[in-house]
Amino acid sequence: MRGGARRVAVLGHVGRPAVRRAARRVRATLARQGREVRLDERVAAELDLPGWPLEQLARWCQILLTLGGDGTLLRGARVISPHAVPILGVNLGRLGFLTCCNADQLSNALMRFARRDYLAESRMALQARVLNSRGVERKQWIALNDVVLHKGGFARVVRLHVAANGETIATYAADGVVLCTPTGSTAYSLSAGGPVVFPTLETIVVTPVSAHTLAIRPVILPSSVEVTLQAEDGPEELLVTVDGQVGTTFAAGETLSVRRAEGGVLIIRFPGTNFFTTLRQKLGWGGLVDRDGLS
Repeated sequence: MRGGARRVAVLGHVGRPAVRRAARRVRATLARQGREVRLDERVAAELDLPGWPLEQLARWCQILLTLGGDGTLLRGARVISPHAVPILGVNLGRLGFLTCCNADQLSNALMRFARRDYLAESRMALQARVLNSRGVERKQWIALNDVVLHKGGFARVVRLHVAANGETIATYAADGVVLCTPTGSTAYSLSAGGPVVFPTLETIVVTPVSAHTLAIRPVILPSSVEVTLQAEDGPEELLVTVDGQVGTTFAAGETLSVRRAEGGVLIIRFPGTNFFTTLRQKLGWGGLVDRDGLS
């Protein structure tokens, strides 16, 4: 067997024929390399094969391979983060900003993986907690991209008090606030007017969503701070969303606390690719797609 990671877990976006085909290829290829492969229970069910819960796989595996898009990788990252296991993401979706290769590059990616021709890039993650009016924690998550406090479907402004280490930054009159990592700076924060931050830096970006004061702008904070948000008025119930996938309601008197997570996330990339190449290819930086041959 070549390469160091013997135990490989596979997580995939369910309900897609392309994912099922890719899972079969991955399983067969890695088995030929002498590796032990286990499938997430939801993907395994679609293939009529044995499967394991993702939480159990996170404690077992030495590398996590995700088949889908950014959402699949983010789901895996939230669970795998405490275990310092690298993630190899294969894009079978649309954007695939966090993944290291597309579906047509899968065979080459597995070959390079076998040769250990890859880098595991450390990315900062966030720990988000919701504290009730008595200061007691009732929810907690890990986020690779972002944590968002927003008004949901209510058509009215929200006033959110934002502080860093207890020092008031401002009270934002806005539709919400995005707290993101550098990795998440190219996600929701970017569409809300936030900056693009190089992904291996360690900062927390605070981006208002549709601020009702033109002077309010995104703020980049050091990763050492704890950012807290409280609602001063607005709808009786707001929403907290983590990586666009999970979350909870947020009531008056509660506090959203966000700080750097103790463990980061290891994202695999192959030599020859870099962040700015990804920006040009995925976001069309540098000119017109048809003219410049971007994909």
